[in-house]
Amino acid sequence: MAYEIPVTQARAELADLINRVVYGGERVVVTRHGKPLVALVSAADLERLDALDEAEEERMISSVSHTHDATSAPREQQRFGIAAEHRRPDRS
Repeated sequence: MAYEIPVTQARAELADLINRVVYGGERVVVTRHGKPLVALVSAADLERLDALDEAEEERMISSVSHTHDATSAPREQQRFGIAAEHRRPDRS
């Protein structure tokens, strides 16, 4: 669990909070009106978070890039005419 501190107190104790994060391995959540505002985490924690974000982004891109051709149902083709037809771009 992270150590929570109000933003007004965090301003006065910033150097101490940085030491707690870097040397104590703590995570500090700065709050305003009792609600989380920001978090102080170590650079190593930030690198892990960035790596997770990148892996998730790659997974999303990979899943979106695997598409298949779909054909319109005859009813939609009749209703919307040529706009409902799927046409591949001319790659000549």
